[in-house]
Amino acid sequence: MDDLKKIVWLASYPKSGNTWFRAFITALLHPEEPDVDINNMHPSTIASSRQLFDELAGVPSADLTPAEISHLRPLVLRRHAMESEEIIFQKVHDAYSILHNGEPLFPTEITKAVLYFIRNPLDMAVSFSHHLATSIDKTISIMNNPDYTFCQRIDRLNNQLQQNLSTWSGHVKSWVDDSGLPVMVIRYEDMHNEPIEVFSKAVAFIGLIKNRKEIETALELASFSRLKQQEQEKGFSEKSPASAGFFRKGIVGDWKNVLTKEQVKHIIDVHGPMMKRFGYDIDV
Repeated sequence: MDDLKKIVWLASYPKSGNTWFRAFITALLHPEEPDVDINNMHPSTIASSRQLFDELAGVPSADLTPAEISHLRPLVLRRHAMESEEIIFQKVHDAYSILHNGEPLFPTEITKAVLYFIRNPLDMAVSFSHHLATSIDKTISIMNNPDYTFCQRIDRLNNQLQQNLSTWSGHVKSWVDDSGLPVMVIRYEDMHNEPIEVFSKAVAFIGLIKNRKEIETALELASFSRLKQQEQEKGFSEKSPASAGFFRKGIVGDWKNVLTKEQVKHIIDVHGPMMKRFGYDIDV
């Protein structure tokens, strides 16, 4: 079954560096292109894409219940791997989970590796609130809700399928501890502070042979300033309609300028153990 191990999951809770890495991997895999087209990055779809499901499932998702869709998603992802002749770098925001029939949502036999992107939840809360166009307090409640589900609205057909995120800590645990898959954890902060070292290790982990110059060039093409400028000029198809912009600040430590002491305490009270485990200061 090793010939089916074609998917590298780019897994993360939202607003944790996933899109930045996708821009980088797009530039790295397509050195002939003078720039990264943010509306045509690799991959062009998320694992929860309704279009991807409809193309591979053989039945329109609009005709199915959420439970029926969940039951079919592993089959769809297997077919996705079977039909690809190349390694697939697949963005995913779902928490890793086991379905009611005992089958993992993300099949082991098609998984080559997992890059798990993690970000200080204090910063992530600020960025996620802008993405959702909601308050910080509401965003913190979402981060603490084990049953929170993306794209759950029933008044319209979302372009993505429902995705259970679990809590922020639960999401991390699901991929890093519970999946049993080969996982490399990448901290958003390290992507900023030590880009060459961190991106080089990620490239090696997933089995790509690239030299330092190629990685430096790809990082330059995927810089935050270039991605933000392109969004301002062309728009970004993955931006939430409610959000003013997807590429907002992209800095580390912005929470210090935004969160109240009560909000900081609320996040640390719930997620302190996981924060401490991955080197985030909880004595603030």
